[in-house]
Amino acid sequence: MQAYSAFGLRVAATGRLPGLLPCREPGVADVHVYLQATPEWLDDERPQPHAAMYVSPDRDESGRPVLTVERLGGDRVFRLRFADDIEFIVDGAGREIWSTWPEPWTVDDVATYLLGSVFAFALRCRGVTCLHASAVALEDRAIAVVGSLGAGKSTLAAAFATRGCAVISDDVVALSRIADEYVVHPGPPRIRLWPDSVRALYGSTDALPRLTPTWDKRFIDLTQTRYRLETRALPLAAIYVLDERGAHEALPRVERLSAPAGLMAMVANTQANRLLDARMRAQEFQCLGRVAASFGVRRLVAPDDLDRLPALCDLIVDDVLESAVHV
Repeated sequence: MQAYSAFGLRVAATGRLPGLLPCREPGVADVHVYLQATPEWLDDERPQPHAAMYVSPDRDESGRPVLTVERLGGDRVFRLRFADDIEFIVDGAGREIWSTWPEPWTVDDVATYLLGSVFAFALRCRGVTCLHASAVALEDRAIAVVGSLGAGKSTLAAAFATRGCAVISDDVVALSRIADEYVVHPGPPRIRLWPDSVRALYGSTDALPRLTPTWDKRFIDLTQTRYRLETRALPLAAIYVLDERGAHEALPRVERLSAPAGLMAMVANTQANRLLDARMRAQEFQCLGRVAASFGVRRLVAPDDLDRLPALCDLIVDDVLESAVHV
């Protein structure tokens, strides 16, 4: 088994997991990942009647759901099946993940799912609240930017990275309460970007490599010396909700949200939020309710203009520093 670290957990895998940091410290694995393998008992299991707990409304070119999630073996095991026939089996404790895939897909394709929505679901099974967000470090504290798909979270994290800020995590922000603080755990050392964002930040789409040959999305390798990767779990200092970008906005601005509004904005942007049972949902509301009451949540209103990214970064830094002065 090869050892890695991600989201505050030690991960043991039966092979190479592209996009994760090797873990060289001895210890017991929190999560086991089995590549191109299924559990021995799977052939004896059948999906329960009405077992599809989630069917994505989004379809691929053939009309197949992008993701289907089924229950197996009571509520103990879940199967996540993607439209391209890449499948994952996740146990209900979030301790074991099996993956299979057909040709021509490779482990690089599998990792794009595994290190995103699949690992987020496993974390939710473990009782960890995960925001659909990116997080960077400012003054040794974590700043999370939350938003829906395509809102610009990763692009903003990349803009901070090019300014020398350490990046904690992209796309999945795992929150845990340690003592009296909520902390953000470091995720995989990559920022995933669409070509338009790469072009805006670097001048050319070809400035960054593809995640896989089969997908046009690119990535920043945060282990390169030109970037800073945060490997510590840092206390959360602020959460910003990235609002839909406005074509008529001249300058970015920050708006304070009430605690109830901030809570609902975060709940709407959690990972795997359509797959939660009553216990998971209660844990989520408790965690995010405390976060909203403790830190306050801000809404970021930004122009629909990638040239304004430096101004948006400056606004966040100034707001964080100003808030710290008044604490």
